[in-house]
Amino acid sequence: MAKIKVTQTRSSIGSKPKQRGSLRALGLGRIGKSNVLEDTPDARGQINKVPHLISVEEDDS
Repeated sequence: MAKIKVTQTRSSIGSKPKQRGSLRALGLGRIGKSNVLEDTPDARGQINKVPHLISVEEDDS
């Protein structure tokens, strides 16, 4: 299955609690932290909740 690399680029200060929860579920918590995830519908749904706080790229490894 394909993998995606998610990196937090902006702070979660001032964001809604559900958005902070989505960041935590993605394995993020501070600016610059990255996580490699399986490209599943669950992960894509969480990514779609916080696109303004993260950057997403394909992981080739």
